[in-house]
Amino acid sequence: MKRSARLSVPFLLLAVVLLSGCTITEKEILKPIRTSYTFTDPEFRETMSHLLSAPMIDGNRIDTLVNGEQIFPAMLSAISNAQHSVTLEMYIWGNGEISKRFVEALSERARAGVKVHIVVDGLGSSKLPRSYIKEMTDSGVRFTKYNYPHWWRFIKRLNHRTHRKIMVVDGKVGFAGGACIHDDWVGDAVKPPVWRDNHYQIEGPVVGQMQGVFMDNWVRMKKGVLHGNDYFPPLKEEGELLVQFFQSGPHGGTELARLNYLMSIAAARKNIRIAHSYFVPDTMVVQAIIEARQRGVHVEVIIPGPIDAGIVKAASRPKWIKLMDAGVEFYEYMPHLYHCKLIVVDDIWVSAGSCNFDDRSLRINDEANFNTLNAAFAAEQVAVFEMDKAKAHRINPKDLKRRFFVKRAYDHFWGLFAFML
Repeated sequence: MKRSARLSVPFLLLAVVLLSGCTITEKEILKPIRTSYTFTDPEFRETMSHLLSAPMIDGNRIDTLVNGEQIFPAMLSAISNAQHSVTLEMYIWGNGEISKRFVEALSERARAGVKVHIVVDGLGSSKLPRSYIKEMTDSGVRFTKYNYPHWWRFIKRLNHRTHRKIMVVDGKVGFAGGACIHDDWVGDAVKPPVWRDNHYQIEGPVVGQMQGVFMDNWVRMKKGVLHGNDYFPPLKEEGELLVQFFQSGPHGGTELARLNYLMSIAAARKNIRIAHSYFVPDTMVVQAIIEARQRGVHVEVIIPGPIDAGIVKAASRPKWIKLMDAGVEFYEYMPHLYHCKLIVVDDIWVSAGSCNFDDRSLRINDEANFNTLNAAFAAEQVAVFEMDKAKAHRINPKDLKRRFFVKRAYDHFWGLFAFML
């Protein structure tokens, strides 16, 4: 989540008080998950298909796009080749050069008769110029802001954001991951302020699931259904990947993202690699990781060194110590801001998308992730993980425990508010 979209410290305190009872909770997992099967067992595939309400589908291809240098050209190229429809749901859409390029590309396609539908978060798009919006809507783009916090429903809406980053072109080519439409993602992340991030281009039958996730908030905001071959064409096989794409959020999937991570950890037998920009696991997730260590699972976590939200890092440090005492290895990525959201388990299972490893993503915001069960694709993600780890330094738990008392007290104070971060 970008600096401008994170709540300021004083405002967060006010929000904690006002919003403490405003989060919708359909269900909550309170008992540990333990499995006698693992990823290679058909039982796991069937279980995840039904638990996440998204069947795992064969015949897909996923291309990993590393940093804005690869992400934005691929997305803009897909838009320029659109013939029927473009659907886009985005958390942050700001001002700047890359934003202007998206506006021009989407407007041009709309003028050419392509049906363009956009949902942007009401807070994350606060710096998107009105002139950009007008240019798109004048061209025929249908545009809406999600949960814009109007004064008469400010409290109810403030805490619930769409953190999804989904784009689907012609119902055939999908994009998802961590990157937003902002100049902070432009380039190859060789130095600040450009963010290090991953995004994914997806083709094959699972793109229909991606389009279905976009429709969730489109219907919520516009009260109309987009349907037919322009949005849901017949999809042929494009590769060999078994993939599912699922949504989570307080309306219809409160615990699905958390359930996904808990099941992934419970099924681990060899190794878990976690690369996350905001790693603030709750007590139950911490216990699940510790139990994995007790089974002999090797666990590595890459987290940001420099970060845009210091209080989030403070709230998570006490949890790191407990995990490191159990043998979990932590690495801080030092070159600049780290925004990846990836977990690779047992060299075969990958989960990636928009979902952070914190309560805000796991229970409060709308999110979207894909899971895939494929050793070759997992190996690609391990290579990316190792590339990042080479630019990180391993944290010594003794250094954390020796920190000045006031700093440790500061961490524990913000840990009290981890459920809001």
